Amino acid sequence: MTDCSVSILNKLDVSRETFERLEILAELLVKWNLRINLVSKSTLDALWERHILDSVQVLRCAPSRANHWVDIGSGGGFPGLVVALMNAEREAPESVTLIESDQRKCAFLRTVLRETGVEAQILTERIEKAPAQNADVLSARALADLGLLFEFSERHLHRNGTAVFPKGANWEKELKSVQELWSFDYEVVKSITDSQAVILKVGELKRVGSHTP
Repeated sequence: MTDCSVSILNKLDVSRETFERLEILAELLVKWNLRINLVSKSTLDALWERHILDSVQVLRCAPSRANHWVDIGSGGGFPGLVVALMNAEREAPESVTLIESDQRKCAFLRTVLRETGVEAQILTERIEKAPAQNADVLSARALADLGLLFEFSERHLHRNGTAVFPKGANWEKELKSVQELWSFDYEVVKSITDSQAVILKVGELKRVGSHTP
């Protein structure tokens, strides 16, 4: 391994097996990004920090060893594909489902899974049309504001599950905007990749005025 690779491996704190899988992801993403827009071209130089490490921290914020992790709007695979590739790590979920409506992006996700020998379910569906997933953990990155994310969560998250949503500098404004319509518990975890960003851990989510049978 090069000195640079060792430095990245130390920062990620993952096994050699996981790191090799993440290297395959990084190589394939750079190649595919020339044809389809998986991530912004301006972020490719900081791919490991901006996308991969950022996804690793989402897994480590979530409850460990979840039975079913569902990532919605998976796009280029962050964070859901990274979570799937970390299945050798002690905190990894038992199973991962990625929901993405774009067929070309789903082809990329399947290619990475095939090249790494990792199993995960990919649903080429719109989030609001996909079968309810009853997820123990639900994740989404750079997909929508909290109001829409909560609607998706209502469909796909188990009533005792946890949602983990990376959010940028406006996270407090988004949080306030949903508090009149939704009842929920939350925890704010500071991002290790962006001083203005956080990961919101949300549980006990229900609409205000709704009643559990």
